[in-house]
Amino acid sequence: KEHALSDVDPKMSTIPLSAFCFMTGYIDAVSYTVCSVWCAFQTGNTLQLAIGLSRAFTPSNIRPFGEPERQALCALLAFLLGSFIGRIGDRIGPKRRVWLVLGTLFQGLLSLFACFTAHASRESSFAAERRVPSWITPLGFTSLAFISASVGLQSAMAVRLGTQFSNSVVLTTVWVQLVTEPTWFKLDFLPRRDHKILGILLLFIGGFLGRVLVNTVGVSSALAIASGFRVVIALMWYLVPA
Repeated sequence: KEHALSDVDPKMSTIPLSAFCFMTGYIDAVSYTVCSVWCAFQTGNTLQLAIGLSRAFTPSNIRPFGEPERQALCALLAFLLGSFIGRIGDRIGPKRRVWLVLGTLFQGLLSLFACFTAHASRESSFAAERRVPSWITPLGFTSLAFISASVGLQSAMAVRLGTQFSNSVVLTTVWVQLVTEPTWFKLDFLPRRDHKILGILLLFIGGFLGRVLVNTVGVSSALAIASGFRVVIALMWYLVPA
């Protein structure tokens, strides 16, 4: 009990936080493959909503608020809800081990729910084209909401730890911070620089693996595997030194 209620050392949390970056790439690859929506990168979804609404004022045969815009709205709202759930950690303690373990397990549970709803929807694992996405049924939208909420919660948990991995879903900021890093050409180990490189690399690997698994085993199985990954990450949080 004492171990579970102790605070983790953020400086010793590199492995699980790196795994968060991996999961961002993995889940985003799944959502983009299925419906061309980034469930973690909300800048694009926000702009897609603005562009969709602008079509109401221009002559076009495309509906101003079609399925892609609805999916972007679904992803955005679910992401914000997941981030709001992360406020529970403020009451328990954002660095408290029990919160980090249970929060990560809840992310895994959301991924598992997404697996079940994606399987039940019986929709394709691939979008036909940009304006013809999959996951357009109520069950498909539910799957998108579950995985978006899981990444939103993950983001809130990472931000509260205040490390170089705080921007685990905002890659543009990480790129800018990396290329403007004054210590870029120093050969020493510098966490401020090297952890950014590690986060970018693992996000890339996660995206690659996510797409490969959707291609080979389908989206529902890929989400089941994502749930398993998150159980492993929860175990990592339990083992992080205090």
